[in-house]
Amino acid sequence: MDRVEMYTDGACKGNPGPGGWGVLLRSPGHEKELCGGEQLTTNNRMELTAVIEGLSALKRPCEVALYLDSQYVRQGITSWITGWKAKGWRTSTGQPVKNVDLWQRLDALVAGSGHRIAWHWVRGHAGHEGNERADALANRGVPRG
Repeated sequence: MDRVEMYTDGACKGNPGPGGWGVLLRSPGHEKELCGGEQLTTNNRMELTAVIEGLSALKRPCEVALYLDSQYVRQGITSWITGWKAKGWRTSTGQPVKNVDLWQRLDALVAGSGHRIAWHWVRGHAGHEGNERADALANRGVPRG
């Protein structure tokens, strides 16, 4: 199984507002950058979109070390999602899960991809090279004008 390092980040100019997502993929001897954005979105939607786009870019099952600075995404996918699904995509207080469309896409992608994913939280804007590059890509993806 191929090994891949993935760094993801989201950015938003206003929340909600124009936002972007960025992904840096690294495997031995190869590097790929991805970015995109939406005119009206939130930072959490861009964080989720970055992970979805990064995993979707992998052509075959991989062993993925995924680095992100979003506790929302990391906690959501490793902890909260089990309860949300058991409660019909509702939170512990009975409220509908925010960004459920993206959570369902990510859940299906993780379950059906064959990837083995290790989720690593890194502090944002703390000099972590891969995270800084993902942040720059996310900012590049923000629509202008």
